[in-house]
Amino acid sequence: MVPTIRQLGLAAGLALGLSLGPVRAEEVDLELILAVDISGSMEFDEALTQRRGYVEALRHPEVVRAIQSGLLGKIALTVVEWAGPGIQFIAVPWTVVEDQESAESVAVALSGMPLFQYRGTSISSSLLFTSALFQDNGFEGTRRVIDISGDGPNNMGVSVVYVRDMVLAEGIVINGLPIMINPSGMGLSMLGLDVYYEDCVIGGPGSFIIPVDSADQFAEAIRRKLVLEIAAAPAPPADAELIPVQTRVPRIDCFIGERMRGIP
Repeated sequence: MVPTIRQLGLAAGLALGLSLGPVRAEEVDLELILAVDISGSMEFDEALTQRRGYVEALRHPEVVRAIQSGLLGKIALTVVEWAGPGIQFIAVPWTVVEDQESAESVAVALSGMPLFQYRGTSISSSLLFTSALFQDNGFEGTRRVIDISGDGPNNMGVSVVYVRDMVLAEGIVINGLPIMINPSGMGLSMLGLDVYYEDCVIGGPGSFIIPVDSADQFAEAIRRKLVLEIAAAPAPPADAELIPVQTRVPRIDCFIGERMRGIP
């Protein structure tokens, strides 16, 4: 039997002290996880610019307006920083964001976190970890979205395609922010990191990427991405016909990161 996301993410959930029993959930328009790359391939200045980009975007009135335009006018948000297998940190725990004050509190919490960098790029491990955070988190959203940034392909851990498809099967949407300022691990490819994210990482109804090509684009790209994610149309009803995701043949080798590390 193929294990479910809940089973694979159980250890992560227990380590965080998440309850497996019934919880009185607070209704929100969206449950959103910002999964931020802190791998060593990110130069420190680049990582710092990325952090500032998220902080500025969270503070922007346009993002707050998007949140308040929802049916309930509030979302649940958490920020996770990740690198190789077993290296995932909750930078900001689940928080309700519904106005400028609550958005500012998340921005302040994130800006006050120390900035570390770690070895490895395991998109698959980060997706396993973050998808488990939706379980019994105290919130019930119309949509659940993982927004993942990264400057290179998966090069450690389980196959990213395998994990992606498991996450999508849980009804979770994955969006991407490929960082292409100094992309790592793509030297053997004729295509770019944006194509890798499109074909190997993201998926689900309305999923999309916004590439970042220069440092001065970070804040704007993140802001645009948050607005699009928050203002997206609700997911189809549970009895709607399900269309298989990622049905096209990938234009890029989804194991390029592993192959460049010498993993067959």
